[in-house]
Amino acid sequence: MNTQLGTRTAIHADTLADLFRIRSQLTPDGLAYVQYVDDDWRQYTWSETRERIARWQHAMARDGLERGARVAIMCSNRWDWVACDQAAQGLGLVTVPIYTNDRPDNIAWLLDDAGVQLMMIESVEQWLALEPIRAELAQLKRVVCLEAGASGSDNIAAVEEWLGPEDTPYLCQPGDPDTLATIVYTSGTTGRPKGVMLSHRNIVSNVQAALRFFDVYEHDVMLSFLPLSHAFERTVGYYLAMACGTAMAFNRSIPQLAEDLVQIQPTLMISVPRIFERVYGKITDKLATESAFKQRLFGLAVNVGWDWFEYRQGRRPWRAAFLARPLLDLLVGRKVRGKLGGRLRFTVCGGAALAPEVARLFIGLGIPVTQGYGLTETSPVIAANPLHNNQPASVGLPLPGIEVKVGEHDELLTRSDCVMMGYWNNTEATARMIDADGWLHTGDKVSMSPDGHIRITGRLKDIIVLANGEKVPPGDMENAIVLDELVDQVLVIGEGKPYLSALIVPNPDAFARVAESLHLDPANEHTCCDDNVRSIFMQHVQRRTATFPGYAQVRELAVVNEPWTPENGMATPTLKLKRTEILQRYVDLAERMYAGH
Repeated sequence: MNTQLGTRTAIHADTLADLFRIRSQLTPDGLAYVQYVDDDWRQYTWSETRERIARWQHAMARDGLERGARVAIMCSNRWDWVACDQAAQGLGLVTVPIYTNDRPDNIAWLLDDAGVQLMMIESVEQWLALEPIRAELAQLKRVVCLEAGASGSDNIAAVEEWLGPEDTPYLCQPGDPDTLATIVYTSGTTGRPKGVMLSHRNIVSNVQAALRFFDVYEHDVMLSFLPLSHAFERTVGYYLAMACGTAMAFNRSIPQLAEDLVQIQPTLMISVPRIFERVYGKITDKLATESAFKQRLFGLAVNVGWDWFEYRQGRRPWRAAFLARPLLDLLVGRKVRGKLGGRLRFTVCGGAALAPEVARLFIGLGIPVTQGYGLTETSPVIAANPLHNNQPASVGLPLPGIEVKVGEHDELLTRSDCVMMGYWNNTEATARMIDADGWLHTGDKVSMSPDGHIRITGRLKDIIVLANGEKVPPGDMENAIVLDELVDQVLVIGEGKPYLSALIVPNPDAFARVAESLHLDPANEHTCCDDNVRSIFMQHVQRRTATFPGYAQVRELAVVNEPWTPENGMATPTLKLKRTEILQRYVDLAERMYAGH
């Protein structure tokens, strides 16, 4: 995709529906969305999208959906995700995004809790997977499937047979800006998810605040691969892009992300640390097989590039080594950037902390990575690092118009128009989250620099208190350990214990190499328990955590051969680990690590 940056034409609107209405009027023939269809990339303009939305609206109205009715969207990122969402917004309906990898029992609970009347799904296979819970979906009036030939019983209809006629007029009747626009269920790490109620004003004000930090243009191209069910991707990758007329290209799948980056050549991207960690791991694994000269060249390119970044930020003086930067960039940096499409102006990373060494590598190679921070309950962005004042060890400065302060126990509190209306059907949880003065309690422990940059130091609920009273935030250690080539996932534990231990899910390929070097079968479940295997993993963990205080060192570990995924209930749909569930699953293993102590 060969496009050049044009002038910035960001628009302001009171509601999400007005945001689309104004955009489609302002640049009707502009490129809006790109999707892989029938073995090729297909492009859609804003006017084509408007026509599609109108057909969705006609069918929704025909099914008797009235203002305020809830519409669930359960499909991967694609053109009809936007069409369904915007059709609902224009009719004053409320969208409820659902992760495609959620468990059937949880989906049933969400649909019932929200009182969903219409549900969009992607495939017949998804509907078949819901067979065990269909009896609990009596309130559903209609299930619309994007796959051809899906029509049949159970009120399910194939989308092309269900949609209204092509000459249907588009409607924009969203109601007041403070009207409920969406219910986003948080992928909580404990208990049932809570439905976050976000108004049009909540989300639109967050978009407008973010645009005062970042310059996004009509001819930018955004590659979308985080689920649109995630508030971060939805607000910043979708609604913000719409405000600026930026084209949004939908990634086919995570396994095809590397290929799509090269084909789409995006200029912007929203990501989470796990993506960068995986790329970092592949780069370091490959580097380990290269000659000593290539390793030194790569390290020099990263170091000089990082120092250049610090110089441009005004934090480091000019160095003579910068004269070699163009050559180093030609030999190293440009090749790595080419793997990401070669045109990235910047990428915003959020959802969890990005390890400093990961940020250093990418920034040093000329890939501007800026961290942001927020919660679903804040629509979601609270803070971000602007490109001209980027401190990668922090999550940035509060967005304009967003108040923050540090409360008791160093907890970050925030107040703004972006703060949610409350939790759906849960006034008690709302009262616990938002105090009488309107301050939302994030649950995150922070420190703030004199210039206002925020650094997350841990979660209040996750702080481990050892038997000797030392308080340890496990996140920093887990971020350090997971960068090791042997480690895919890690959970540091030790509440009330004399020392810290770790549960580790190994990288399958690296684990196989370790097992074979010890003449063990990597497929044998007992190999994880082998003392020599554990000893090798302990050496790697100790190397990764060598700079931590003595009380924050891992003394024992266990290697487990089951990945923690949303499917087995050990991780949320956004891949955050569920500490409580993991500890319950491995309670016996955890106790053995403390036997005799």
